[in-house]
Amino acid sequence: MSQFDHITWFRASSPYINSYRGKTFVIYLPGEAVLHPNFYTIIQDLTLLHSLGIRLVIVHGARPQINERLQREGIESPFVNEQRITDEAALPLVLQAVGETRFYVEAALSTGMPNSPMYNAEIRVASGNYVVGMPKGVIDGVDFHFTGKVRKIEAESIEAALNARAVVITSPIGFSATGELFNVSSLDVATRVATALNADKLIVFVEPDGLYMEDGELLRQVSVSECRYYLNDASIAASDASSALKACYQACNQGVPRAQIVSYIEDGALIEELFTRDGSGTLVHSDSYEVVRRATIDDVGGILALIAPLEEQGILVRRSRELLEAEINRFYVLEIDGMIIGCCGLYGYGESDMAEVAAVATHPGFQGKGLGAKLMGYVEQQARSQGYTSLFVLTTQTAHWFIEHGFRAAELTQLPAQKQSLYNLQRRSKVFIKPLTNG
Repeated sequence: MSQFDHITWFRASSPYINSYRGKTFVIYLPGEAVLHPNFYTIIQDLTLLHSLGIRLVIVHGARPQINERLQREGIESPFVNEQRITDEAALPLVLQAVGETRFYVEAALSTGMPNSPMYNAEIRVASGNYVVGMPKGVIDGVDFHFTGKVRKIEAESIEAALNARAVVITSPIGFSATGELFNVSSLDVATRVATALNADKLIVFVEPDGLYMEDGELLRQVSVSECRYYLNDASIAASDASSALKACYQACNQGVPRAQIVSYIEDGALIEELFTRDGSGTLVHSDSYEVVRRATIDDVGGILALIAPLEEQGILVRRSRELLEAEINRFYVLEIDGMIIGCCGLYGYGESDMAEVAAVATHPGFQGKGLGAKLMGYVEQQARSQGYTSLFVLTTQTAHWFIEHGFRAAELTQLPAQKQSLYNLQRRSKVFIKPLTNG
């Protein structure tokens, strides 16, 4: 990658950086990820997220670490329905393995050697008894002993640590009011933490780089309703990412807007997933991935970022922040994953049944995907609902795009009188009109 490519990528990532600042991400790291050679690179990427103002909760697993200790001591700990039976002999070794893994993650986050990506990071780490556990009990005649389930997440304590700018580490151990300790599912802990905190994202690390269909196709985006289909698909149920998909489904079904499955063996997979248009893994979303809505005052900055380059090129008429704030109720935006990537204004003129479409812009990284047409279709619906029978646009450089979307060349005299009086003779904009049908 050339220096220019790096600059282009960094500029393209800035909308994501702005939209993620102050958000809460819950990161699930299985024990296998902690043992993998790419672990320290993942830690460096998490440090970068923290430095960008993202609030992080890391939930780690420890299954291979526990297996290794039990095997070393010659203690059997069988699984029933993918849940370990933790008896009195196994519990101390489980606690040792989990504790050692947590300290290992904490030590990695504390690294600050010169000439390393984490130099001067000075990350504060917080951990504690955030998980209230209870015994799993006896199921179908099987006593799970000290294997438990999550009863409650102490969300207020985690929030307090996050507000103090600490990275929170949570282990798969549940603490009970009776002083007992229970071995709980780390993936369940991650899901419960994400929902208890009303987190903005749950990110689940797995070995493959997402969820694959039987034909080898990577699923880039999956809605909650689609998850039900894929969870019943035999080929996916047998894959390494099936548990991750179930966790993402549960989190999104309980209010987490986005959940993502990324690979812990791919260098930079997390950064690519979060800061590029196509990502690297599988996104599970609880609502429409692409949302078109009326703009609010909070969208002014995002709209200005879209239209400013086009104003510099003379494609759009310049609008000041003050003017845009005053006219924000006339704008509509298209957002993807919380980031504004398209905008369009709709202006009426007195009693005329014609409305003007203005300041149409789409983020360069998302062009060619039909998103501009989706935004225009929404604006047309809004115009119909407001009683307009046709739309018009004045343009100097984008005539072909409007023609492709049903506009036809017209004369200035066909426009409302008020607009004719405001026509800029120096720009010599061409006029296009589109009748609105009732469809």
